[in-house]
Amino acid sequence: MPECKNCSSFVTQNYVRVFAPNGMDAPRVCPHCEDMVRDGSQVREARSVRQ
Repeated sequence: MPECKNCSSFVTQNYVRVFAPNGMDAPRVCPHCEDMVRDGSQVREARSVRQ
């Protein structure tokens, strides 16, 4: 089962297909990472509160 690289939460194959970069089998962040965002090839803390 695929897991988020940031928080290790379960993600679906469809989520990986859409949100993970080509060639990666796990996303860098997921919906459970409310305080983190993708920034280019890195992951950083969000600058504003997520709603």
